[in-house]
Amino acid sequence: MTEILTGTLASPGRLDKALAEASELSRERIKALIAEGMVEVDGKVATSPSAKVRADLRFVIHLPPPDDPQARPQDIPLTVVFEDAHLIVVDKPAGMVVHPAAGNPDGTLVNALLHHCAGQLSGIGGVARPGIVHRIDKDTSGLLVVAKSDVAHEGLAKQFADHSIERRYLAVCGGHISPAQGTIDARLGRSERDRKKMAVLDNNSSRGKHAITHYKLIERLDHASLVECRLETGRTHQVRVHLSSIGHALLGDPVYGRDPSAIRATIRNLGFARQALHAKSLGFVHPVTGEMLQFATELPADMRELIDELGRSDR
Repeated sequence: MTEILTGTLASPGRLDKALAEASELSRERIKALIAEGMVEVDGKVATSPSAKVRADLRFVIHLPPPDDPQARPQDIPLTVVFEDAHLIVVDKPAGMVVHPAAGNPDGTLVNALLHHCAGQLSGIGGVARPGIVHRIDKDTSGLLVVAKSDVAHEGLAKQFADHSIERRYLAVCGGHISPAQGTIDARLGRSERDRKKMAVLDNNSSRGKHAITHYKLIERLDHASLVECRLETGRTHQVRVHLSSIGHALLGDPVYGRDPSAIRATIRNLGFARQALHAKSLGFVHPVTGEMLQFATELPADMRELIDELGRSDR
């Protein structure tokens, strides 16, 4: 099903640049969509990425569905936590990409689900494919719910949109976090310096999206902290960027921080080479039966080993 993005341009200048800032899509993606006639500005179909526009113009971007028909089923082992005719909850391992994309054309969760759910998918958006309603990063482990039917896809998407889904993560971050619990309320959007990264923005900015993370210290470790994060919103890289913004980047995260020098050798010797983040619990209302569902999963072995090695610290 086609996704529609709407909004108002926040700054004047080139159309592709203004749309990229307002929509969080890349400028290359914007240019391609303009070429396909999928962008409207001020009620008219846009034809030139370089057209000069003023701020406050309304825009509509029609995002075609992902080209999933080309994804092929692959017999990849899955840890299934729950499954019925409408949805499936899986415990994704670190290292698995959720959706095929440039650089990761196969070996993804979608490829695995196409094999696992063969004959059970009811044609989401007109194609027999799993309905991806949220994602977790390649190197983040943990729980993910996927729709198998249109009705489930619509119902789950609505819950994610209104932030009624309960999501909790366990993270190991650098330093001893203080205070022991708190809330990070900081708007997130694409970094102006590096479009592949997210960044904290001024909360009065018209760019980006409102984001809230509630955190609680679980255990003090050697130059690190084990914390639980409850997401009130679900933005790209939210936990990683929010914790980094208060000086406690996730251990192993090569994008948003550096490991404390005092434990860098320990982390290297363990071979721990991913951000220390695990989606441990997921709760939502079943979009068809109305039943409240709650799932939890244990920490994977690599994060347990990391926590055990760092040990408890009273400093």
